[in-house]
Amino acid sequence: MKILVLNAGSSSQKSCLYDLPSPTLPSHPPKTRWSTNIDWTVSSDYGLLTVKANGIKQEFNLDPADRLQSMAKMLDTLTTGETKVIDDLSNIAIVGHRIVHGGHYSQSTLITPEIRQMIADLIPLAPTHHPAHLEGIEAIQQILGDIPQIAVFDTAFHTTIPPRNAIYPIPYEWTEKGIRRYGFHGTSHRYCAEKVSELLGKPLDGIKLINCHLGNGASLTAIQDGISIHTTMGFTPLEGLMMGTRSGSIDPAIIIYLMREQQLTADEVNNLLNKSSGFKGVSGISADVRSIVSAIEEGNERAKLAFEMYIERLRSHIGGFIATLQGLDILVFTAGVGENSALVRKKACEAFEFLGLKLDIAKNNQNIINENIAIPESTVQVFVIHTEEDWAIAKDCWQYLSSYDS
Repeated sequence: MKILVLNAGSSSQKSCLYDLPSPTLPSHPPKTRWSTNIDWTVSSDYGLLTVKANGIKQEFNLDPADRLQSMAKMLDTLTTGETKVIDDLSNIAIVGHRIVHGGHYSQSTLITPEIRQMIADLIPLAPTHHPAHLEGIEAIQQILGDIPQIAVFDTAFHTTIPPRNAIYPIPYEWTEKGIRRYGFHGTSHRYCAEKVSELLGKPLDGIKLINCHLGNGASLTAIQDGISIHTTMGFTPLEGLMMGTRSGSIDPAIIIYLMREQQLTADEVNNLLNKSSGFKGVSGISADVRSIVSAIEEGNERAKLAFEMYIERLRSHIGGFIATLQGLDILVFTAGVGENSALVRKKACEAFEFLGLKLDIAKNNQNIINENIAIPESTVQVFVIHTEEDWAIAKDCWQYLSSYDS
């Protein structure tokens, strides 16, 4: 069963192809046969398509004004040239799309005209992602025809959050109009929880877990019995932890002040908080933690301040979720920063040594993946998990086709 996965971002399009057996789903993520990335930020004149398959890496320039043709070029590398892995695009059985916002949907679903309209209606809540999602869905329909397309919603995992954590303390009529905590990164949070269960060799029943998805975008989720009961991102992905270019949670009156006293428009405030804040805004250097750490080593005080702010907020969110869970059994770090920054993990965990949480410093410094990096005597297990959102999407597609065939 050949499954194509599309993961569209605000400025990129990542894709991969899985070839899965039937009727049994592999217990571990298999290697993808083909993977691509379209980067629309590399130049104002062109997008850069990078293709990897058969041990070969190729690059092509794309016309940013013609996204449909760019998608066609990307898919063409599946069947032609040195990166050919299938004979014809008709060999693809199903296409899975990561969709940032799924509203009230609690599971992955077949993309119908109604689902497409729902994705379009939610553009105001995910303005940089949903247009790209719709472009990808339309391109697949035009190029591959009437092939099943599955929407895998980042918000779905969080539909279990109880009202006490999901509803904002605003007039209730606005809650009835859909203003509530939706949460994001759900595909990653769900995958990591399932991976921990696999590594433990048992269900997560009775286990209190906090998953820290730390990348350029970042969110934490409190997971009890394998179910999300709280998360840091909210109505949009702006709430919560300080991130690469996003402010995270701030006093909302700041926005009123900026608009009323400084005459900033809504678009200018949106750009300031989403693209010019976080590590980038405080340090004035970069949104990348690696660059921040390098600058600290060179004596840059603003970089030091940005890092200290980040760690303080990360600790605060972990501590808050320990209270929500009324304890903690497992702490998980994942995504680009979580998987690769031993310093971030060390600094985050130091604050909870009073609870008996103790890292194995040697293991932590080795950047070990998919293992417990706490010492045996630690009261809390600390896992570093390599998140594989594409595999989670592929599994949902496989399960859809398997249930449909049966």
